[in-house]
Amino acid sequence: MSIIGNPDPSHEPTPEEMASALADLEALANQSSVTVSPPRPPATGETKRVRKLRAEVAEAHLLADLQDDDAPLLLDTPKVRKRRKAAQQAARLHALAQDPEMRAWQAARMRRLLVTAALVSLTLALAWSTAGVQHFAADGAAPWSPAWIFAWLVEPFLSLALLVVVGARAYLGTRGQPLDDPKLVRIEWLFLALTLAMNAWPYLPLVAADFSLSRLVLHVLGPIVSVAVVTALPIILAAFSGLDHSSSGTPTTPSYRVNAATLDKLTIKARRLIVTGQLSVDSGADKFRRALGCGMDTARAVRDALRSNPA
Repeated sequence: MSIIGNPDPSHEPTPEEMASALADLEALANQSSVTVSPPRPPATGETKRVRKLRAEVAEAHLLADLQDDDAPLLLDTPKVRKRRKAAQQAARLHALAQDPEMRAWQAARMRRLLVTAALVSLTLALAWSTAGVQHFAADGAAPWSPAWIFAWLVEPFLSLALLVVVGARAYLGTRGQPLDDPKLVRIEWLFLALTLAMNAWPYLPLVAADFSLSRLVLHVLGPIVSVAVVTALPIILAAFSGLDHSSSGTPTTPSYRVNAATLDKLTIKARRLIVTGQLSVDSGADKFRRALGCGMDTARAVRDALRSNPA
């Protein structure tokens, strides 16, 4: 009989009863510690590799559907937008360059630049020849003597007088009023000839004690450049004054390129000059241009108008 079933509290358990009670407790503990494992699911073959392959197949189907849509191809990439912007700017600049006002502004800016460069070159060339003219004018005078000092003033007053004539012709040429008076042309050549002679004389073969070609060329370089500038500048300005800014590059006859009101006024003026004997119907276009103070195309148009209707 176990100790658990003994109702008598005064009863002293025997060793057999104690062993039987411990055995019963161990049995109860073993029964409570047993865990029941859940039932295992049936095998379906859904491994990690299968799930990865299923995801790849689903992704491929979605990509195939999206690739049939051309909407992304209709959008401009940043490179395309940049190139399109540059093309539009180039087209607008080209159209602006064909505008008569823009063509006139470009021609005026270029003409001003050329005139400035020519006058600067002329001034430097005349300054270059100052030493040669001083050597000629001093004629062996002692340094810092009155004759030696005043010899330095010969080239400056010649250059200033020449620059007055050249500057006036250049300015009037930029205004479409070329100044081709023969007297002014002779004055220019006189000043240039004097400068060239005074620079070259001490170094000529029969004058110099020890002739040197390089020294002669060096001293005549300034006057030669001055002659070139004075000769070329009026021709350049006359070409600029004859520009037709309304023309887009397609050759047209002068009668269509000249304003009708301007043509009538110049024709009347030319008739008056013909009556007074200052001009002839058979004169060339250059004489018409100088007499009327206009461009070459306008002069040709006036000449042709007078020849077609001399009355």
